[in-house]
Amino acid sequence: MAHEVETMMSVRLKPWHYEMTKDVTKIIQIAPNSHQALVAAGLDWTVESKPIYDAHGNIIKGFKANTRSSDSKVLGIVSDRYKIVQNVDAFQFTDNLIGGDVRYETAGSLLGGQKVWMLAKMPEKKIAGDDVETFVCFTNSHDGKGSVKAIVTPIRVVCQNTMNIALSRAQRSWSIRHQGNIENKIAEAREVLELTDIYMEELAKQAERWANVTINEDAFQKILNKIFPVKEDDTDRKKNNVQKQKDDFTVCYFAPDLVKFQKSAWGVINAATDYVAHSDPARMTQNYHANNWNRIMEGHPIVDKVVDMLKVAV
Repeated sequence: MAHEVETMMSVRLKPWHYEMTKDVTKIIQIAPNSHQALVAAGLDWTVESKPIYDAHGNIIKGFKANTRSSDSKVLGIVSDRYKIVQNVDAFQFTDNLIGGDVRYETAGSLLGGQKVWMLAKMPEKKIAGDDVETFVCFTNSHDGKGSVKAIVTPIRVVCQNTMNIALSRAQRSWSIRHQGNIENKIAEAREVLELTDIYMEELAKQAERWANVTINEDAFQKILNKIFPVKEDDTDRKKNNVQKQKDDFTVCYFAPDLVKFQKSAWGVINAATDYVAHSDPARMTQNYHANNWNRIMEGHPIVDKVVDMLKVAV
């Protein structure tokens, strides 16, 4: 993923995604506020709106280009109603979170600046007896395809897997409103803390239930077949690729760090989070790692599918 991450900073320690981004990661000692975090990560540029011209030099009405001030790179083509949210404005409210056990962890950009993120570390939790680090990832998009969002991002410490799981009783992500006064910024920060706590408490309860649901060999094979379906008329190449996916998932399921959860629904879910983070696809596309990072952070469809299948078991 390093070639897809332009610049990135991390505070004091190597982040869990360091191996994918070490070529562009700058380790710093402190980031007391969002502005300094953005500067350290090389994200202290602005986005400017510029007209688009056709081949004859005429302005194309209804659209404009979002360009980066530092190099005039086009980040996205958007409608003329699109409102730019600068990085400094998108993340400024997070300064109201920082203090005590909450600190900035990383910040960086993906896909040539089209998406920018900032990660804040929250207090650690216990989930099904495991240490789980709690993060909230704030993202800002400049390609016209997304809004400013907050995403709860739990990391199981022993394996460094992202456990962003869809729960029926708690939000894992939500949009951030941009209202400039200090009272609203404080309210937004308070909402982040409250929604994060609700999510982590619900995840802990659900994990305990899943840890006590037995998954026998037959049930595990049925799950594999639903996640990675194959048809009789598929080519041999397709069948071999699907079998490799099943084999890779099975290796994750029997990983040493999951021994205590083997033959349980929680073990299957952990195997799914491990699989989507570390297994390569049958066909590697140019932006695969960056796109997969987005899917993992916002909820990977494979993990969501596994969770949906197992919800009926509790």
